[in-house]
This record gives sequence, structure tokens and C-alpha cells, in this order.
Amino acid sequence: MGNRPAELSALLASLTQQTDPPDRVVVVGQGTRLTALPPGVEGVELPVNLGLPAGRNVALARLRAHGDVDVVMYLDDDGLLPDRWTTQKVRDAFAADADLGIISFRIADEQGVTQRRHVPRLRAHDPLRASRVTTFLGGGNAVRMAVSEQVGDWPAEFFWAHEETDVAWRALDAGWRIDYRPDILLQHPRTSPARHQLYYRMNARNRVWLARRRLPGLLVPIYLAVWVLVTVVRRPPFAGLRAWAGGFVEGWRRPCGGRRPIRWRTVWRMTLLGRPPIV
Repeated sequence: MGNRPAELSALLASLTQQTDPPDRVVVVGQGTRLTALPPGVEGVELPVNLGLPAGRNVALARLRAHGDVDVVMYLDDDGLLPDRWTTQKVRDAFAADADLGIISFRIADEQGVTQRRHVPRLRAHDPLRASRVTTFLGGGNAVRMAVSEQVGDWPAEFFWAHEETDVAWRALDAGWRIDYRPDILLQHPRTSPARHQLYYRMNARNRVWLARRRLPGLLVPIYLAVWVLVTVVRRPPFAGLRAWAGGFVEGWRRPCGGRRPIRWRTVWRMTLLGRPPIV
């Protein structure tokens, strides 16, 4: 969005300094000019901010045009790769496991602390424990291109929030695995998404859309009832709760794209991994 020029420069420098740098780097400008990209970095300028998933789709289409991309890393523009071996670890992981579809990086702040919300599993007390998971982090991840070709692009209509889970559930339903790798680190400033009301609205609307799009009919009311309860227990401020309620209603009133629920076999597989798709 053009509001983090120093952070973006640092991220691109950390990519250049990798022992095995990525073959191509694409930066998408969401309603902003890209005037200071280093040599070899491809910029795509969009006239308006289309949201995170739509922006990722633009970059994905540009990489597809090259025809020889096997894995795509998606990185927040205020992130940083402090380990020079990051891209090599990603390449090695995908080369070693043909069923591995997505890697979720560990996200930690400048002091090395990982927030609980950045561990993509229910048992999040130990962020240094690697595991198979049922979702992943949008700010730092790697996706095998074959996964995108098989299950489709990011859900552009989501704009922001839960688009990763939509992709993850599709990938799991297609038989791919998702790994949380704490040794693959994205350094990211410590923030709280609840600092603005947009978070509450998008969080509610997109959970409804996620359920409508991907869950078997029997699980839709259970999933949404659980998250209503979780939201109330967390006691958001009144303004946030009002925005959340508006988003929840919007999720039912507005179209959410095509419905293609995951199979019950995938539900069972997710349950064995420790996170059935009701929470």
C-alpha cells in the first residue's frame, strides 16, 4: 500500500541475501506507485487496493506467465527473513515430500516472541514445535504451484481475513499436507489485528462465507455457533462487537462465491490432526 517503504526495502534486501535467492520476486502495489524497487524485482501497480487475496492472485498470475515456477512464497511487506537459509529450507522441504503442499512459517517479533494467534493449531503453547496443521499463516508461507493449479486461486472476495483457511481446506480436501515449520522464520512487528473495527467486520463476515463455501451443511451452524460463543467470551469493545454483528449479517446477505464443501473424509482427517472444522 506504499506506507512501509523502509520495511519493504529491508524485506527485499533479506531476499537478496539468501544463500539460494528466489528465482523471481514480484511486488504488488495496492493503489500505489512502486518507484524504488531494486533491480531484478518486478512490480505490478494496481489502481486501487483490491485486498490481500486479490493482490496475491495478481502476483500468482504474473509468476504463472513464466511457466517454470514450482513454489511461491508469500511475504508481508513489513516482514523480514533473518535466516539466510530460509529459501533453501523451503526448497529442500518440498523436494523431500511430494505430498507437502503448503508450509506455514513461524512468525515472531524482534525479540523472537511468537504470538499465540500466529501458531496455526489449537495447542499453541509451544510455538517451536513443528507439526502437521489444518491452516496456515498468510503473512509468511510457501505454496506449491501444483496446489494452486489444482484447487484454484485465493478467494478475492474475502479482501482480508480467513482467505488462508479457505485455501487450506481446499488443499486438504485435495489430499495435500500442510506443515507448520518453526525453523522457517518470518520476523514481523508485534501487532494486534483488533486495533481497528475493520478486523471485527471482516472476521465475522468471512467466517460466515468460509462456512457457507466449504463446510458440509451439518457443520455450518455448529461452526458459526462456536465462533459466536468465542467472540462473546473474548468480550470485544462495544464498537467492535457492533462491527462484528454487522459483518455476521453481511456474511449471510451477500454472495460468497461458489459452494464446494469439503468431504467428510477430510473432516475426519482434520479431526485426527487435532482441529476439527468447527473451531
